[in-house]
Amino acid sequence: MTKKKGIHFEVSERKVLLRILDLVMVFFGVYILSMSFDFEYIEVSKSNSIALILLGVYISIFGTIFELYDLQKASKLDSTFRNIIITASTVVLFYLLTPVLSPYLPAERMQIVYLYLTIISSILLWRLLYMNLIESPRFYKRVLLVGEVSNIEGLVRALDTSDPNYKIVGFINSESSYKEAVKFKGLKEFEANSFLQTIEDEKISEILVASFNSEAITVEVYHDLMLLLERGFKIRDYTQVYEELLQKVPVQFVGKDFYKYFPFSRSNENKLYIYFQRGFDVVVSLLGLFFGLLIAPIILIGNVIGNKGPLFYTQERVGRNGITFKIIKLRTMVVNAEADGVKWAKKNDTRITAFGMFLRRSRLDEIPQFINVLKGDMSIIGPRPERPFFVNELSRIIPFYETRHIIKPGLTGWAQVSTRYGGSVDESLTKLQYDLYYIKHRSIFLDFNIVIKTLSTILYYRGQ
Repeated sequence: MTKKKGIHFEVSERKVLLRILDLVMVFFGVYILSMSFDFEYIEVSKSNSIALILLGVYISIFGTIFELYDLQKASKLDSTFRNIIITASTVVLFYLLTPVLSPYLPAERMQIVYLYLTIISSILLWRLLYMNLIESPRFYKRVLLVGEVSNIEGLVRALDTSDPNYKIVGFINSESSYKEAVKFKGLKEFEANSFLQTIEDEKISEILVASFNSEAITVEVYHDLMLLLERGFKIRDYTQVYEELLQKVPVQFVGKDFYKYFPFSRSNENKLYIYFQRGFDVVVSLLGLFFGLLIAPIILIGNVIGNKGPLFYTQERVGRNGITFKIIKLRTMVVNAEADGVKWAKKNDTRITAFGMFLRRSRLDEIPQFINVLKGDMSIIGPRPERPFFVNELSRIIPFYETRHIIKPGLTGWAQVSTRYGGSVDESLTKLQYDLYYIKHRSIFLDFNIVIKTLSTILYYRGQ
């Protein structure tokens, strides 16, 4: 069998490509603008290096906040165009507000409009090329799944919407098959005895092994896998790909070998990282409480009109190592909302007041929790603290649930910016997967990513 692989880009490669080409196209656009017109506001030259670096930094930061580098949205023209407009508008506004680093305002104010339109058209041109070239089928990663038929449907569904360029073209049953066996019709099945030929015919670039009982793999399939491995063909474990593409830990597929899946981040024991995080917590909390004092009159008026009752409420939550503490929040529900017993919060919950919904969507109800952060009960970033009642209930149903308590809970976190509010057991399982991913990969870079995504959540009014 000859080794033929199509050209494809990994997720990380596409994100880097988007960022770099955005900047290249903008700088090229500014260069063309200065060459073609009497444009003096900013020129591509060594003397303007600081101003150009600042422009690049703004594009990168605000592009992240306004989701220009979300691969799902980057593959759609409508969402891409909207995000480019918002990003360019914010970049130009901030560029004008930093005259010490950016160029002085030009005498002809229309040059600012020229810069604005150049940023939009330059990025849009590159993104149209990206959608029609990089996102085209010729760059898809064609994957062959090897696993048990009974698990195929759940495995395919989990990865189906994770990456538009990751295409599972079919599967091979790794178990011995017989006539009465249940067949899966949602994905093309290839015969095990034509394993090597299938890879060549279908131009497969990666094999995904999803067998949860390695002893059940037939000798024939095992032999072909070993042969492919010796030839340098790319073979990966399903859980590894799941975690890489969905950025959450697949706890539902973790069995007795759980210790293999949780080599938790060194940052959990890194003293420098812990000191840095605590310093970040204190600084952000003080700034957050100061902001809370500035908007306190608006909150008080809104509470009197829309909430009609106490402004604050406290509730017991489970913190690090299972130790409980009292969380402080602005009240968003009616008084005695749980008179009939503890209930899950849900979408369109009738217990939430009109003003309370505004507080939740804008995340303003979280401001008093900065006090909990200063006290050391919480951190700015971490798993969301849950109530003891739900912890006891969920830990009996969901494996590894209490593992999320090995670090401090957070005001925001990877689960909060990646999925919706956990108002059921299934949604709590999804949140746990994201929480464990954060604990496993915790780092300054991931924390910064969460902060940026939190800003996106607030600006797009997605809080719940």
